[in-house]
Amino acid sequence: MKKPLRKLGVTTHVAFSVGWLGAEVGFLALAIVGLTSQDVQEVRAAYLAMDLIGWFVIVPFSFAALITGLILALGTPWGLFRYYWIVAKFLLTIGAILVLLVHTNAMQEAASRVSGVAAETLFGARAHLRASGAGGHLGDLQMQLLVAAGAGLLVLLTTTTLGVYKPWGKTRYGQRKVSQP
Repeated sequence: MKKPLRKLGVTTHVAFSVGWLGAEVGFLALAIVGLTSQDVQEVRAAYLAMDLIGWFVIVPFSFAALITGLILALGTPWGLFRYYWIVAKFLLTIGAILVLLVHTNAMQEAASRVSGVAAETLFGARAHLRASGAGGHLGDLQMQLLVAAGAGLLVLLTTTTLGVYKPWGKTRYGQRKVSQP
């Protein structure tokens, strides 16, 4: 990859990665509101916003960060398997996307349940959920979303740190590539 194209690639990759990180912070804030707020409309709005942010920002940005990272790895001397930090970032990103896709479905279920209850009544929605037996399941979904958002943020901060500090050096494959003529 020539220098101008590489700079464009790095800029694009960083923009998508930072966008994913920022959206994850917003998602975490909404998960906290959804779990702790006593205002049914606020809880409903939080889960509806989480659904939109999840599908229209986090999912596309995660795939864009993965694809631009792969293009950079394969189109530059860094390579995909030459340095431990790149392999670690790649595996963490793949894992984060898989977990994200599982939890995005849970988020849709939570949003739909909370929205349905909030539409029935503005007051006593949580009591209604508990009385109907759905509250426990909803509480589990809410906690699952909070933990997933926190874990996702931790993974993204880890990949950012790896990209900045570039620890551990070359893999065996990377060492062999250097020694080959």
